Amino acid sequence: MQDAVLPSEAPKNCQLCPRLVDFREQTACREPDWFNGAVPSFGDEKARLLIVGLAPGLRGANRTGRPFTGDGSGETLFRMLDKFGFVSGTFTNEANDTLKLTDVMITNAVRCVPPQNRPVGAEINACRPYLAARLDGLKHLRVVLTLGKIAHDSTVRALGLRLRDYPFGHSLAYTITQSEQPGTSPTLLSSYHCSRYNLNTGRLTEPMFEDVFRRAAKILAMAG
Repeated sequence: MQDAVLPSEAPKNCQLCPRLVDFREQTACREPDWFNGAVPSFGDEKARLLIVGLAPGLRGANRTGRPFTGDGSGETLFRMLDKFGFVSGTFTNEANDTLKLTDVMITNAVRCVPPQNRPVGAEINACRPYLAARLDGLKHLRVVLTLGKIAHDSTVRALGLRLRDYPFGHSLAYTITQSEQPGTSPTLLSSYHCSRYNLNTGRLTEPMFEDVFRRAAKILAMAG
């Protein structure tokens, strides 16, 4: 009997995390026209670059139903993707625009919006199988770019690795050896999250973020 294949996307009405379900339902009562569900990944199924964020923003992806769409962090991220040639179409920060991604997919470590943008450990753990399945499903994957420590740590665990061997740090890169895929060694690359808070405080600057993408693009160019 074959093992069941784990889905890479949570059902929109995912019930795994009671706190997140309750928050989502409360939000839906106030804003019934919003997406208000587990936000699916967005991008190219043949992507060589996977970007992993933290979780949907309340008025961003939770409203629009698309990762990093509807708030300031998305404006920064998609501007950078456009600069490095991963974007076609027009980005308006709404899910009904004509934006398309090439060679990149965007997902989140936690698929449902958490109160105050802070998922707890049990919620991160509950959602990790979807992240692991998404990682496993991208057969051409060469770079995994994680935005923030929570996304980084959950990705490390989803890859079956130990955090002590792969600590988070802005612009740190690690080669991930995967024996089941001979000849491929994806790179795990990390950045501070492109949140408005990090940009406003100067923890992350546009040049710093651009340098991370330049590094990712260089790795992809070398991979061919």
